[in-house]
Amino acid sequence: MADLDALINIVVSGKIKEAAPETQKCLDSGIDAKTIIFEGLSKAMAIVGDKYASKQYFLPQVLLSANTLYQGLNLVLPLLKGKGGSKGTVVIGVVEGDVHDIGKNIVKAMLTGLGLTVIDMGKDVPIKDFIAKAKSEKAQIIAESTLMTPTLEGMKETVKVLKEEGMNAKTKLMIGGGATSQEFANQIGADGWSYDAVEATKVAQKFL
Repeated sequence: MADLDALINIVVSGKIKEAAPETQKCLDSGIDAKTIIFEGLSKAMAIVGDKYASKQYFLPQVLLSANTLYQGLNLVLPLLKGKGGSKGTVVIGVVEGDVHDIGKNIVKAMLTGLGLTVIDMGKDVPIKDFIAKAKSEKAQIIAESTLMTPTLEGMKETVKVLKEEGMNAKTKLMIGGGATSQEFANQIGADGWSYDAVEATKVAQKFL
């Protein structure tokens, strides 16, 4: 699958202008959307994740690769819709009171690369909006992040509301961001915590 190798290389290298044409080439040569996502784009982001974990790549390279990934995904994701192509739905966002979203954007790219439907709520998101969206989309996962200690209360509130609404059996809460820790996740009863985007993909996969 030479075309897929070329596509993987483009995403890993962050060649943003080449991603869409190469993805189209793969489609034109008869490779289906699912294969392009799982054997091409997903693999590329896994390589980027490894490079980030081993400190060969830093945030700017990861962001560039994530943006490159989206150029390809934007072409193939619509072809998957309605084919039962998605492995699950994640509602992601930065909790109310915080506007730092670089980490959230990288996690979003990694989870999308896994073949999940990721609904991005953006930043400074009220807890009730996370819950309402998770309910309407029947999401398996809510992923919340924050870098600021004062907003941690929102994550605690999410756990409480999920229980009150009887959603906690079906919808898992993942948290992350500089202000969070495994201890904090345990303390509030969150289902999972991750310190970076690579770890977040592993946590998400456990829930699906």
